[in-house]
Amino acid sequence: MNSMNCSRQSNRTAAFTLVELLVVIAVVAVLALLILPAISSLPVRARRIRCVNNLKQIGLAFGQWSIDHGDKFPTQVSITNGGTMEFVPTGIVFPHFQVISNELSTPKVLLCASDAERTIARNFTSDLNDWKVSCFVGVDANYTKPAAFLVGDRNFTVGGVPMRRGLVTLETNSPVGWTSQIHTNQGNVLLGDNSVQGVDSPSLRQLLRQTGMA
Repeated sequence: MNSMNCSRQSNRTAAFTLVELLVVIAVVAVLALLILPAISSLPVRARRIRCVNNLKQIGLAFGQWSIDHGDKFPTQVSITNGGTMEFVPTGIVFPHFQVISNELSTPKVLLCASDAERTIARNFTSDLNDWKVSCFVGVDANYTKPAAFLVGDRNFTVGGVPMRRGLVTLETNSPVGWTSQIHTNQGNVLLGDNSVQGVDSPSLRQLLRQTGMA
């Protein structure tokens, strides 16, 4: 009889009361609210990091190319000398990357992993065009303007209007920003000094003011 009583007492001790069960459920729910957003943001953060790394590779490629061309970027060098100066008025983007293909090694770096509207080019020759590039190019960037925009994400706006294909003139007071496309109201910019800045719209406008451009 005594052993039977001990067993019942042990069962009562091991079992959860209703209050204890509700407390456990509440704790799990709170932990889920804290952890799940962080987990769900991991792919987004990983794509953003990959985009930054791509821009760094692009910056190194432009830098290496310029060393071999009198410290000038392709937009400052004539086509006859291996540059892309004559392409600047057209607003076409891909030739500026095409001429640095030896330094880039792969066209994959020209496409942001978050850019669902563009596809990766198979090569730098027959398959490369503006629809295989996620970037804009700052055609007046040079080593004397280290804060100038050299390359950046294409989800750019001017006055709240998404930037269209073609040549766009920006001044230090231009109302620039980002669309919700690609990095959700944020973006990455490669500057003339080869630094990559990940910024929101207000910070982008601040960067533009620091370029010193008229």
